[in-house]
Amino acid sequence: MNRLLIRNGIIVTPDEIFRGDILIVGETIARVAPAIRAADARVIDASGWHILPGLIDAHVHLRDPGATHKEDFLTGTRAALAGGVTTALDMPNNVTPTISRAALEEKRALAHDKAVCDYGFFIGATEENWSVEIGTWGAVGVKLYMGATTGDLLVTDFAATYRHFVAPHHLPLVVHAEENDALKFFAGDSSRRRHSTRRPPLTAALAVSRALALAEETGRPLHIAHLSTAREIEWVRDAKARGVNVTCEVTPQHLFLSTDDEERLGAFGIVNPPLRAPDDVRALWQNLSHIDLVATDHAPHTIEEKQSAKPPSGMPGLETMLPLLLTAAGEKRLTLQDLARLTARNPARVFHLAHKGEIATGYDADLVFVRLEEEYVLQKPWQTKCNWSPFEGQRVRGKIVHAIRRGHTVLKDGEILAEPGTGKEIETGQG
Repeated sequence: MNRLLIRNGIIVTPDEIFRGDILIVGETIARVAPAIRAADARVIDASGWHILPGLIDAHVHLRDPGATHKEDFLTGTRAALAGGVTTALDMPNNVTPTISRAALEEKRALAHDKAVCDYGFFIGATEENWSVEIGTWGAVGVKLYMGATTGDLLVTDFAATYRHFVAPHHLPLVVHAEENDALKFFAGDSSRRRHSTRRPPLTAALAVSRALALAEETGRPLHIAHLSTAREIEWVRDAKARGVNVTCEVTPQHLFLSTDDEERLGAFGIVNPPLRAPDDVRALWQNLSHIDLVATDHAPHTIEEKQSAKPPSGMPGLETMLPLLLTAAGEKRLTLQDLARLTARNPARVFHLAHKGEIATGYDADLVFVRLEEEYVLQKPWQTKCNWSPFEGQRVRGKIVHAIRRGHTVLKDGEILAEPGTGKEIETGQG
């Protein structure tokens, strides 16, 4: 069995940062220690590199099947590796939504042949598919859209929503929390010309308050996707203090962009939920200890689509999340331990991903190596098929130089080495 020794790296975990060695046997971390001897192992000298657990992005839209002109499982997972993401969890709002066992198996077959990072799948909630059988399909969670966004998935009926909260399976329920009736009302107001005013914070507050009340009543594990406002984080923080089984995520766009960027970005800044006011952005940063994970909501559209008369909502993010967070760590806005918690340990725990998210014995050998002090500019060419980023031209600090997925080198000096189909669907601890 192949043995790989990573020597003299600066190892980052949510608990500590220390210089040490990592021994990998096959696809698994066999030992982590200050110094390891393994005469028969291949050696990577990681001197001067910080080693993070491979990132887990719990919110991506890889557009496959149905919209592969925007992205597919190969280009999207190549973008993931370029950004230090070794596991990506794919959302269900495809052209043909992933709401049945048959639709899941079709998507599974495509990923099996194309993906270069590891992956998992969400099932989309409808008004009918809340039965116990969903828990046997191997999905990581159920996504419930409380407000309309890209695609046709939407559940607004109270009875159907409640059935998903009391469903007999044990999968986490992930909500897109914008109140649909409020969205329709504000969209009809011709005086609201900016995207952020057509989907104001009130639409999110109404949906989050409803979801939290249902979670508190039923005990269902609830995860709030792309939380974006001060009021939302305040309510989630209070609900956690009461013992409600709720977790939440924020996106890089809601941490690093605001309504101040709307005019500059134009249609390329249109995203759901929309960019928020600077006060909301500050509130997210101030409450980072109450936020469970950072996820990209990678939602690519082509440049032509964004420049059209009716530009769709969404932006890519897989390649920029880690550089942005590393830069923020250099600015003391968060610690490297926070970064490991928000992008590896907690995503694995929230979605019960077996053997993922830790640099520890027995876990999958998923690692990303960075030169922390190297500065550069985010720019083309991108791996994502849409080939643009709202962060293009931004100077960042923290260069991704190497990545290992389950013991195999998949990124080296910016070059992706992984072959199509070498990614693997992750095991989950839930059903």
